[in-house]
Amino acid sequence: MCCFLTVLILLGPRMAILVWWLLEPLRWQVAFPDNWVLGLLGWLFLPWTTLAYALVAPNGIMGFDYILLAFAFIVDISCYGGGGYGNRDRWRW
Repeated sequence: MCCFLTVLILLGPRMAILVWWLLEPLRWQVAFPDNWVLGLLGWLFLPWTTLAYALVAPNGIMGFDYILLAFAFIVDISCYGGGGYGNRDRWRW
């Protein structure tokens, strides 16, 4: 079950980005107008932040949008380092 949740957390937002990009490519062109490399790097390293940015960028980032982006960034960071320290007692050397 733990492996399933890990795969879901790591691949879920990337699949959502891919599907959303296929359904609404214009939104992604507005969010990343001149540099598709930033979108690709976001897809690789910060998928939740990239999803949040694509959601708020076309209308301009203001007010609550900064909180949403900060929360998405915290979720991205927590996905990468969440299990190592908590599972330290399971290893038998």
